[in-house]
Amino acid sequence: MKINRYEDMNLQELDVMKEIGSIGTGHAATALSQLLQKEVRITIPQVQILGYNGAVKRIGDEEEIVGATLVQMSGDLNGLMLFLYDRNFANTVLEKLLDKNYDKFAEMDSMAFSALAEVGNIVICSYINAFSDLVHVDLNLSVPSSTVNMLGGILTVPMVEFGYETDKLMYCNAEFVMDGKSLPSWLLMLPDISSLNTILEKLGV
Repeated sequence: MKINRYEDMNLQELDVMKEIGSIGTGHAATALSQLLQKEVRITIPQVQILGYNGAVKRIGDEEEIVGATLVQMSGDLNGLMLFLYDRNFANTVLEKLLDKNYDKFAEMDSMAFSALAEVGNIVICSYINAFSDLVHVDLNLSVPSSTVNMLGGILTVPMVEFGYETDKLMYCNAEFVMDGKSLPSWLLMLPDISSLNTILEKLGV
């Protein structure tokens, strides 16, 4: 049965997306581990269908300043990949790569922002490569777009992108853990409704 909205997904279909999230995030953690030369694990993935306000509250405060990398997917599937991270994640990465630490995103220089953009690109590409192999699809990725903004503003992007189809977001995420500490970050895969149906069909759901 075709899905017309994210909220139409049943428990089996949500479990499939959870498994995809687990595999994709696991590969992203491996790539991050190799980059930082530290073991990086992931928490158990979660999948929820949330409205805009629910998604903001699930991640943090609407006015919290966060970093983000956004990539558009095209080819066999269409949608967005959005990687969000807070200052604690950014500083953990920058301490390993540049031996630097910042009190605010606004204090970061161009080298720091460049490093964070590259990390976002590596994390997303690792996730997408694992996902593509699992579902057997060919995907093209846009040039990554990185920014620092309020969480509420960043999450309006997928709402605008898919507003003609649904007023919900599919929150599918697992957190990275290093040295026993959670690194606050959120890796969200957001296929459009047609692509979501293609994914479930290819996986026999």
